[in-house]
Amino acid sequence: MVEITTYDGERVFQILRKGVMSMPSRDEIFEKVQSALVDALGVDDDEVTPEATMVGDLGAESIDFLDIVFRLEKAFGIKIPRSELFPEDVLSSTEFVVDGKLNDAGIAALKERMPFVDLAKFEANPSVQNFPNILTVEDMVRYVQTKIAD
Repeated sequence: MVEITTYDGERVFQILRKGVMSMPSRDEIFEKVQSALVDALGVDDDEVTPEATMVGDLGAESIDFLDIVFRLEKAFGIKIPRSELFPEDVLSSTEFVVDGKLNDAGIAALKERMPFVDLAKFEANPSVQNFPNILTVEDMVRYVQTKIAD
């Protein structure tokens, strides 16, 4: 419970309450993410399922991600820093990559940087070249949820 000490406390409470109530549901977020992906990638709605991978299943290329980020920023009124979705510094660091694979420290860095991504499959074969194939639509939905909650 929040105690409001201003003389206009009721009005402040109503504004805060409205902001909390306007938080979109997971399904509403999914629908907007799905729409952004359909528009950016030219795929059908039924192809954009939660488990679909951005690169492997939907055919996203690096240039497409710029369009996707732009559309998500516009749809949700958020700012998406490139480093949050594209951890190139981790994937190219000699501190984290040995013989083309992420070491334990690299996996830990990815988990810290990208807590919205399920890295379980990637951990089984942490080849840097496999990384683009792990990001799913559901990961994008979880990412947007974290950005909206901030």
